[in-house]
This record gives sequence, structure tokens and C-alpha cells, in this order.
Amino acid sequence: MLQKDKDLEVCSVRLYLPTCTIGIVNLYRSPLGNFNYFLNELEILLHSVSRNSMRLIICGDFNINFMVDTNHKRLLNSLLATFGLYGTVDFPTRIYNNSIMTIDNIFINTANQNSISVYPWINGLSDHDAQIIVLHDIAIRTYEKKLYFCRRFNRAAITDFNLKLSYESWKDVFSYNDVNVSFNKFLNTYLTIFYSSFPTKTVHDSPFSKAWLTQGIKISCINKRKLYLISRHSQDQNKKIHY
Repeated sequence: MLQKDKDLEVCSVRLYLPTCTIGIVNLYRSPLGNFNYFLNELEILLHSVSRNSMRLIICGDFNINFMVDTNHKRLLNSLLATFGLYGTVDFPTRIYNNSIMTIDNIFINTANQNSISVYPWINGLSDHDAQIIVLHDIAIRTYEKKLYFCRRFNRAAITDFNLKLSYESWKDVFSYNDVNVSFNKFLNTYLTIFYSSFPTKTVHDSPFSKAWLTQGIKISCINKRKLYLISRHSQDQNKKIHY
């Protein structure tokens, strides 16, 4: 489900897992929007997605500083509490220059707080840090790593293959009058050389493999995150431009 207007943007998804169903609602509240309208629309939304047997997670940018006790914070917490939803983020989510706020949060309807853990993740993409929640009591399907074999063909291996073929005299192939015997001799010799030049390699197949994520991209991401942290805590405009 996707809903957008000038005050509120919402996107939701329902996950059907072996042991439970999880509804995830991600929202953004405009800091300039009508707060009462936001609460009314959020209440309608919660009524439509709430189920007694469903684990519900509400997350996103609420543009309400949860580090400060304000009327907006109390009204939002009160509304979510009526649906059994309670906030889990107790650390800053937006740090920029001298501004430190918790305007992003994750609300979940679970009574056992020990079954979850929440921590920040600095992605270096915006002035908002990401929040990661781990549900320790959820069983998901595990994927077994599959093994398959492949051969690597490159210039060096091809050169080695051609060189070994050129050294072969093929005497055994031409020493028989029976064409079938001659062919089998040729094939055995050919495959012996082929296997020696192009040996098999065992590869682990993972359903979550990302072939596009090269080592160079990983190093660039690490450097980008370091530069972001430097620029975020600095008033030096040159460092921000460099980032």
C-alpha cells in the first residue's frame, strides 16, 4: 500500500513468515504539515492494518523530537499505545553540526523487549542515520549454500592448453585401424590435457550474493562513511565540500 499527500507519506508491506505474519508500515510526516490531520490519518491507517495475530512495526521519520517531552510527542505516543505500539529508539538519529535529535523511531507491538535489539547504522548518505531492529524470536527459512563446479577460461589457461596440444604426437590415435578405438584414444588424450589446463573450481552459491558489489565499491563505501562523519561534526565548509 502506498499513500501520499502534503502532510503524510506512507508505504506498507505484509510479510508472511513460517511462524508469524509481520506488517511493516514506513511513514514520513512533513514538519510543516497539520499535526492533527497526521494523527487522524495515522489512526485510520492503524485500524486498517492492525490484526490481533499480526506483529506490527511502525517506523519512519516522524519529525518529532523524541528526546524532548512535547505535546506532539505525548499525543503520538498515546495514540500508538492504544494499539500496543511502543517506541524502541533511544539514541539520536539526526546529528548535524550542533543539532542532535531523535526524529526517527521504530514502534513495535511486542511485550517482550528482550526479544528485540535496536541500533543505529551510519550509512553516510544523509543527515539521518539508519535504524536497524533485530527480532530474535522470529524464525525464518534458512537457505543452504549450494555447491557447483565451474572452469575458469583465461588467456594463460588457453595458452597452456594449446602448448600441451602442440607437444602431443598422437601416435596412439593413428596406430589402430578401428575408427572407434582411434576416436576413444584421441578423446582420452584430449580430455586429459583439457582437464589439466582448465581444472574445476568449487563455488558456493548464495541466494543473497551481490555480484555487482565489488571490492572497490566496498572500499569506496567505507571511505565515504569516514568522510561523512568528519563533515557532520565539523563547521568547516571545505570539509563538507570535500565530502
